[in-house]
Amino acid sequence: MSDSLYVIAGEMSGDAHAAGLLHELVAMRPGLEIRGVGGPKMQAAAGEGIRDWLDQAAVMGIVEVLKHYKWFKARFYEMLEEVRQMKPDVLLLIDYPGFNFRFAAAVRKELPETKIVQYVCPQVWAWKKGRIPKMVRLFDEVLCLLPFEPKIFESTGLKANFVGHPMIDELEEDRIETERDPKLVALMPGSRESEVEKLFPMMLEAAARLSASHQGLRFEVPAATKTLQWRMEEMAKGNRLEGALTIRSGGSHELMQKAFCGVIASGTATVEAGYYGLPYCLVYKLAWPTYMLAKVVVKIEDVGLVNILAGERVIDEFIQSEADPVMVSRSLGRFLTDPEHVAKTREAMAAATGKLGGTGAHQRAAAAVSAWFE
Repeated sequence: MSDSLYVIAGEMSGDAHAAGLLHELVAMRPGLEIRGVGGPKMQAAAGEGIRDWLDQAAVMGIVEVLKHYKWFKARFYEMLEEVRQMKPDVLLLIDYPGFNFRFAAAVRKELPETKIVQYVCPQVWAWKKGRIPKMVRLFDEVLCLLPFEPKIFESTGLKANFVGHPMIDELEEDRIETERDPKLVALMPGSRESEVEKLFPMMLEAAARLSASHQGLRFEVPAATKTLQWRMEEMAKGNRLEGALTIRSGGSHELMQKAFCGVIASGTATVEAGYYGLPYCLVYKLAWPTYMLAKVVVKIEDVGLVNILAGERVIDEFIQSEADPVMVSRSLGRFLTDPEHVAKTREAMAAATGKLGGTGAHQRAAAAVSAWFE
């Protein structure tokens, strides 16, 4: 009987991370049966056993998840039945803790012999430390992306392994030879529709303000999907940028290497930009109930990973009401007028992202998963 793996990823970043791991794992273990849910990159790496569910699965925040509750419940039981029938040797869960923790508990109860590996440690160092005992019960191993995470589990008995951040491999694959355009500004409102709805109008107004005070600026937006591109084109109709705005599908990594500065929604893209050396400011807005709950439970001052790794405020962060056009345009304007500030920011970002383990994370993570089949 061949080895078998069931894998779940629920966001675009998880799709990319899982795809790299699966590509290496298939090479390590020919004949491995792989099934599960994720996105197009995972499908390309592992074949038709992966179903693409990202369009509906990639939602964030308590309010947003509750709106999709019935859909998630139906998918949960469909997938659990699939796992019951498959009886995989290993269940590989990629990030996505809200769904994956519940799924792991159900699988642990139904199939106690199945090994469960969580790839991407939840941010228990920032909030929900109460999850740690649950993780000890549910998982056989946690593959950590950040160097300080394994220490959290040293006294718990849970195997925790720092494999490095897979983002570095992905970014190196997309590196290009180019020079930065001093007149190009990146607007990156996120990969989820809810993020775009909250952040893109503010970014357009900030761009208009910036354009009024700095002649010849151009603004580019890399939409995560065609659907979001069309939505942003609708939202941008009648804007004051007079042809200086370009919205296209994809190309975020290229833009990060060509633009002179940018404004970016909190998330994976902020670390990507830091690695590529793009000076930026971070913005985010949540539904107010979600934000108020986060204020109570989150125990860190900064939300951006570059700032967390640096141990200081390297990048401006504008959250909720602070994410307004005036503050954002002022932050970006400093990059356009202060070369010393740009140089210091780039140096600090390089030092912070240098702590993420370098290249080879996909292979190290795949080797850790492969060991569970032996």
